[in-house]
Amino acid sequence: FHIGRGFYYGSYLYKETWNTGVILLLTLMATAFVGYVLPWGQMSFWGATVITNLFSAIPYIGQTLVEWAWGGFSVDNPTLTRFFALHFLLPFIIAGLTIIHLTFLHETGSNNPLGIVSNCDKIPFHPYFSLKDILGFIIMFLPLLTLALFSPNLLGDPENFTPANPLVTPPHIKPGWYFLFAYAILRSIPNKLGGVLALAASVLVLFLTPLLHKSKQRTMTFRPLSPLLFWMLV
Repeated sequence: FHIGRGFYYGSYLYKETWNTGVILLLTLMATAFVGYVLPWGQMSFWGATVITNLFSAIPYIGQTLVEWAWGGFSVDNPTLTRFFALHFLLPFIIAGLTIIHLTFLHETGSNNPLGIVSNCDKIPFHPYFSLKDILGFIIMFLPLLTLALFSPNLLGDPENFTPANPLVTPPHIKPGWYFLFAYAILRSIPNKLGGVLALAASVLVLFLTPLLHKSKQRTMTFRPLSPLLFWMLV
């Protein structure tokens, strides 16, 4: 939704803010992936095996990259140790990127439905927006905290309660719901390298968005067809 708002209001034209946001997205995806491996159940093990094996599609250096990520010749304890370390370190990187992202945002300001910057209409961030942001944070954080403390396995895969076994492959290996878009892209292209390239392009194309904008209008508000296509996509 946040990225969709950026597209709708043309916020991607603030390149520094947009690009740090995309890097933040990639870092969050990496954190979610390495965190999914840590329970070391069947889905964790085979998910790590399948996803890391995608790098082997890269010509010449692919297999070397995979073995470097594994810390050996297969997914094993060294892999788990590395992923645990990454899962601990990446949140600090995310915190730093968030500060950078917010710094750029406060320098440029957010876009609006009209796409017109008017300094005379601006109001102080504190207390008008800071209190609203704190309230929004609490509303989002409390359900997540409740879920984590009282029902941590509610959204998990039942297959992941089985301890990791490299000799038994689960009948259906699928990622968490937050990675289903990537899973759909990989499944829709039979060629392994083609699927990896399409998956990478689906995220990296966000970096090209500011360069592809040629119109003088920032937002979709004054383009009748664009909002219709946007809401159909949503």
